[in-house]
Amino acid sequence: MRDAEAYYRAMFGERVTSWNLRDEHMADTLDALARHLDRPGDPARIVVWAHNSHIGDARATEMAAEGQLSLGQLMRERHGKHCRTLGFTTSSGTVTAASSWGADSERKTVRPALPSSIEELLHDTGIPELFLRTDASDEATAVLRTPRLERAIGVIYQPATERQSHYFHTRAADRYDAVVHIDHTTALEPLSPSSTWIAGSTPETYPSGL
Repeated sequence: MRDAEAYYRAMFGERVTSWNLRDEHMADTLDALARHLDRPGDPARIVVWAHNSHIGDARATEMAAEGQLSLGQLMRERHGKHCRTLGFTTSSGTVTAASSWGADSERKTVRPALPSSIEELLHDTGIPELFLRTDASDEATAVLRTPRLERAIGVIYQPATERQSHYFHTRAADRYDAVVHIDHTTALEPLSPSSTWIAGSTPETYPSGL
């Protein structure tokens, strides 16, 4: 409750402040869960499923220049090699996302990955599904340590402004310990899909609006 009060106050101010408060709360909650689950001689092993923007180490992205941190960064700072971060990428397919905050979810078509992005690089391997470790010193790691664009699709996806809204520069080998690439992804289907989702981005009643 204390963290929520601070977060909602920060939402009316600087965006970076509210983001950092949220990820710090995630990290503190994760540490509290670990302490609760730990047993003598049997430390807790926890898997956290979250968006790349939270899981990846913000210090390896342009987010850091804006003062943003991330859950993955905090876990590395607090626990070192006792944690591992995995990033997920895709080149094309469909996703379930909204067009704006509070809007209905839609099944949206993902645009082909932009040139010079990590998604395009992994697509060009011709491998439809791959697991690539980036915590070793080899040729692949060296390539992924070069800054490249990375796409972030979350609750919202706006294809019309994709470069501005969803891409940022990252050093993937420093951001993650491994990357899972699914070249063509399929949208997660809601338990109760709306007519908007079933029809893609076009409602069933279009163009009548009834």
